[in-house]
Amino acid sequence: MEPNVLLESLIDEAGMSRAGLAGHVNRAGRARGLSLRYEHTAVSRWLKGQRPRGQVPDLICEVLRGRLGRPVVLDDIGMGLLPGGGYGTDSSPPSASLSGFVDRATALWRSDDQQRPHLATVPTVTGTTAVMPVWEWENPPEDTDVSRPGPGRVSAADIETLRSARDHYEQMYRKAGGIATRPRIVRFLNAEAAPLLRGGHSDALGRRLHRATAALVAMAGICAYDSDAHGLAQRYFHQALRLAKSSGDRALGGYVIALLTTQSLFLGDHRRSIAFAEAALRAAGDHITPALAADLHAMQAKAYAQLGDAASARACIARAEAQAGRIHSGREPDETGYVQPGLVDVQVAEALLSLGDLPAAREHAASAVRAPAHDRGRVHRLAMLSHIELLQGEPDRAAGTAAEMAERARGMESQRLRDRLRQVRRELAESGCADAVQTADQIGGALRVPL
Repeated sequence: MEPNVLLESLIDEAGMSRAGLAGHVNRAGRARGLSLRYEHTAVSRWLKGQRPRGQVPDLICEVLRGRLGRPVVLDDIGMGLLPGGGYGTDSSPPSASLSGFVDRATALWRSDDQQRPHLATVPTVTGTTAVMPVWEWENPPEDTDVSRPGPGRVSAADIETLRSARDHYEQMYRKAGGIATRPRIVRFLNAEAAPLLRGGHSDALGRRLHRATAALVAMAGICAYDSDAHGLAQRYFHQALRLAKSSGDRALGGYVIALLTTQSLFLGDHRRSIAFAEAALRAAGDHITPALAADLHAMQAKAYAQLGDAASARACIARAEAQAGRIHSGREPDETGYVQPGLVDVQVAEALLSLGDLPAAREHAASAVRAPAHDRGRVHRLAMLSHIELLQGEPDRAAGTAAEMAERARGMESQRLRDRLRQVRRELAESGCADAVQTADQIGGALRVPL
């Protein structure tokens, strides 16, 4: 079952407790001749995705309609029947109505801003539900008009504020990690971006608004991914993809699919990651930039290598390196700034390592470390190099590389970096080398500090 953030958001807006909603539903039921005995535990089950039987969903709408003073229908409370069966919640395929999508998206932001505990552990969706947002981004119909009447008017200055916020939170993420950054970006989405999406704007300004918001939402997804909240991260990426489509920016959509590809790789779904990367490269077409193309090809190489397809992996490596040679930083959008010098090298090193080509992997990993990078990127590069040095029987050298890695990671709250530290610590401790064991103990001390 999927958490029903739409219902949760309306209950909060109505200022009702779970016990209060249950009581109101019971009284509304008695007015219809029904004998209902719901308590707060029943409402908790509804919020976890259970749909009550009979007339109860209609009674919930009736109660909330009276409290909020506006129409409330089954779709609004996440209990509308979907065309293919099942009921609409936050992870349902995007609504045909853009305003309906905005309601669903902002409901999730509100719940995340309130730190609802179930969101951190919500599972990733699989099968058709996982693929459908990518298919819908790639295929018609397009949004022909995203203008909206509404209270207030969105201005160009508002959109610039969203863009500046994305840059700010990206820098925070790189320096402090996703665990520390996510609450801040979600609070901003809820307080600043949500009212703008509901505000009045023309079609042209609306597309700029959706683009800026998509980039922010994607950043929230990155922070959730970095926090190990993969189901939540996936939902943010799907939202960002829907907003990218309504913005008309194909390259931005390709960037969001690259994020989904990264997540699929991490979760071990290598075939899906290949398919996602192919979709991004195909649908973005001439709009895709060399940096994004290089990253997508490199991720495909890693996936093919994991599947044991050496020929396809090496073909993708060649394409990734060719695209990396065409990168011109002044012509790339802000979102692809993560494709810094050396990123493709470390991705290629990982693919070559999976193929068993240690010398070539070492060469690329060393090249990646020599290239300039922010601290977060350098931690990952040093971890890869340390791992390869150990595999090549150089524990003393690996210990020095790992010590620098641990120093660079100080002050960052990131589950992904912590995973890297744990892996390197374990490998150093198993080497038996005195320097390596000492460095492993130092890393162990850092890991004892809770996130």
